[in-house]
Amino acid sequence: MQQIVDFILELDKLKGVTRKTRPLGLARYENSAEHSWQIALLAASLAHHAESAIDINRVIRMLLVHDIGEIDTGDTLVYAEDGWAERKAAELAAVKRIFGMLPEQRGEAFLALWREFEQGETPEARFAHAADRAMPVLLNLANEGQSWRENGVSHERVVRRIASPIKEGCPALWAYLEVRLEEARQKGWFGA
Repeated sequence: MQQIVDFILELDKLKGVTRKTRPLGLARYENSAEHSWQIALLAASLAHHAESAIDINRVIRMLLVHDIGEIDTGDTLVYAEDGWAERKAAELAAVKRIFGMLPEQRGEAFLALWREFEQGETPEARFAHAADRAMPVLLNLANEGQSWRENGVSHERVVRRIASPIKEGCPALWAYLEVRLEEARQKGWFGA
């Protein structure tokens, strides 16, 4: 029991990992714990739009663990273009440490979910990636491009980073976003 309690208290640190997007109507930035919770609910709400049949419970578990490494590494803007190999190596070390706090089988199960998400090869991982990539876009669209403008992110850079994973995991979501991204471009909601 103590290992589980220690693990859960370690996860509380995810609430202190600041991201680059503001929650609607708030002046502060969201944190990674809020992001994980919100995309899990986004995925649950969109499950019937998945590109292929999925186990939504597996997707939700994947989304709840996918950013845990940020406890040690911090968050990186999804539109960053360099340093991903180093970042992913650091996240792997972090999740091994954090999941290693649990009894062995439970920790290994969470690590397997994290790896599945990172590899992006199963229908569940592809759908999870679609939800993960879509949420910052949805917030930016609702906030008139807040983090895109603040961080100098162009329309082209957003599309280059998110189009493929969203199309692969949830084509209907991409069809929805593609139109809105073009409208946002016309309104000048992008940086650079």
